[in-house]
Amino acid sequence: MSKLVIAESRYHTLTELPQFAKTRSGVEFDPRSDRWVYRDDLYSVSLDFGKLHATASFVASAKHVLLWYVERLSSSHASNLFDRLGHYLKTISIWRNAPINEITTNDLINYKASLSNATFWYLGALSGLFQQWHRLGYPGVTDDAVAFLREIRIKGNPKGLAVLTHDPIYGPFTDIEFQSIQAALDGAYCRGEIDLEGYLLAYLFMLLGQRPIQYAALKVRDVERVVTKDGTTIYTIQIPRAKQRDRLSREDFKTRLIIPQIGELLIQHAADIREKFHGLLPDPSEAPLFPMRGKSKGAPAGFEYHRTAQTLADLLERTLKKLSIVSERTGKPLHITATRFRRTLATRAAMEGHGELVIAELLDHTDTQNVGIYIEARPEIVERIDRAIAFHMAPIAQAFAGTLIRDESEATRCDDPTSRICDPRFDPTMRPLANCGKHGFCGFAAPIACYTCVHFEPWLDGPHEAVLEFLLAERERLASRGDMRIASINDRTILAVAQVVQLCEAQRGQYGRNG
Repeated sequence: MSKLVIAESRYHTLTELPQFAKTRSGVEFDPRSDRWVYRDDLYSVSLDFGKLHATASFVASAKHVLLWYVERLSSSHASNLFDRLGHYLKTISIWRNAPINEITTNDLINYKASLSNATFWYLGALSGLFQQWHRLGYPGVTDDAVAFLREIRIKGNPKGLAVLTHDPIYGPFTDIEFQSIQAALDGAYCRGEIDLEGYLLAYLFMLLGQRPIQYAALKVRDVERVVTKDGTTIYTIQIPRAKQRDRLSREDFKTRLIIPQIGELLIQHAADIREKFHGLLPDPSEAPLFPMRGKSKGAPAGFEYHRTAQTLADLLERTLKKLSIVSERTGKPLHITATRFRRTLATRAAMEGHGELVIAELLDHTDTQNVGIYIEARPEIVERIDRAIAFHMAPIAQAFAGTLIRDESEATRCDDPTSRICDPRFDPTMRPLANCGKHGFCGFAAPIACYTCVHFEPWLDGPHEAVLEFLLAERERLASRGDMRIASINDRTILAVAQVVQLCEAQRGQYGRNG
C-alpha cells in the first residue's frame, strides 16, 4: 500500500486551468475551453480536445501538458503534437473499444507494430511528448511506458525520400512539368482566367521556393524597384525568415532578386494594395502583399489583414488546379503543393552544379544538414528521351498549344507574308512550315520556340518530322558530352513537335478516308 502511495505522489494535483493563457508570442486564449482556437502570427491553431478518444481525466492532463508547450514553444509544434496524440488515441481506442485513460507499455508496443516505414516517425514525436508529460508529473503516462520509450530506438521522420525517388506526387517537378506549369500559368493570365494576385503568388513559389508562411508575412513595402548608377532597373523583395528558432515572422529578412517581368507586376500589385488600404491602416505600406478578405478578429497586431500560411497555400493550389495541367509521368492532373516548388528549386540548383551552401542559402536553412539529399538525387533527375518515348509521352504532356492548319489559307494572318515561319535547316527551298498568329514583335527563336506557343499554326504538310529528328539528334549530341542539364533544355519542345507529327498523321489519315 505504501508503495502505491509513493508511486502516485509524484503526480501533480490537476488544478483548474487559468481563464486566460498566452502563447510564447503573446496571443491570449482560454485553455479551459474544449477547443483552443486562435491566430498565432500567421499560423491558425485549432485543437479540439472534445474529439480525443480518451477519458475526461486524461484529456485534463493533456491540456496541462500541451499548455506547457504552447507557452514555451511554437504553436505549430504544439499542433503537430496534438495531431500525433489524436492518431495514437484513436488507434488504441479502436482496439480496446473504449476511451483511453493512460499510456501503457503494451499499447505502445502494439502501436509501434502498426506503423509503416513512412509513419514510424509518429512514435518519435509521441516519445518526446510522453516523456515530457511524465517529467511534468501529470497523470496519464505510466513509469513503465517511459522506461520502454527510453530503451527503444526510434527512427526520425524520413528525410528526402520523395526527392531521392523523384516521387511524381510529392517530389520535385520534372523540367517538363515545371515548364508546363509556367506555360499554362502565362496563358491563363493572358486570357483573364486567373487574377494578378494568384499569378504573382504562383510565380513567387516558382522563382524563390520559400515557405507559405514567408509569403503570408509579406507586406507591400517589402517590394522595391531600384535604379542603379548605370541606369539598370532591378527589382527586389525582402523575404521574412520564418523558421528560425525564437524569431517571429518579421524580425529578420533576406533580399531576393526578381526577374523584371514579374518585378514590374509586383510593383504594380503593391501599389494597388497600398491604395486599397488608405484609410484602413495608419500606414498603408504596412498592408499585406496578399491580403485576406476582411479583417481577422483573432489576428495579432500588425497581421490583422494577413492571410494565414495555410490559406495562402490553398490559394496557390486553387490557382494552379484551374489550369488542369497533366503530368507526363502519370497521365493524371499534376499534384500541386507548395512543398513541391521548394523541392524543385533545390533540385534544379543541384542540377546546375551548385553545392550545399548555395542550396541552403536558397532554401533559407541555417545549416546544410538537410540539403545533401538534393546533391545525391542529382544524377537521375533527367530521363532519356528518344523518338519512341517522345511519341508515347506527347499526347499526355500536351505541350503543343497552337492550332494545326492545312495551309496558309487557314492562318490567322493569311494575308501577311511576315507571319510565315521558315527555316533552311528543315526545307532548303525556304517553304514555310507554319504561320504565326501573333500580332506584334516576338523575340523567341523560330521555329524551335514556336511549337509550345499558343500562336503557332503549323501546316499539315510541314517538315515537322525533320524538326523532331534534329532536336533528338541535338539532345543526343549534348548528352554524349555529359551535359544532361543543357541536353534536356528542349525536352518539352520535343514532345510538342512529336504531338504535331502525330496530329498531322491523324489528319492525313482522316482526309484519305474521306477521299
